[in-house]
Amino acid sequence: MTRGPIFEDLAKLMNDAAGMAGGVRREIETVVKTQLERLLSTMDVVTREEFEAVRDMAAMARDENDRLAARIAELETKLNAK
Repeated sequence: MTRGPIFEDLAKLMNDAAGMAGGVRREIETVVKTQLERLLSTMDVVTREEFEAVRDMAAMARDENDRLAARIAELETKLNAK
């Protein structure tokens, strides 16, 4: 069974349309990404690295605060015992 030239032309047309659709999709993604980056650059947001650094510093500060609170309680107990 052989395919006629109409089917071959139709298949080529569909293949070209699919390739063009992929190109349009990539172009839209690029435009959207560029616009989002531009929008984010005007906003006052932090990077993930900055957020994680501050989060880690806050955790260390809480640990130090707990340690100092325990030490104060221990010293107050000793002071009141005298």
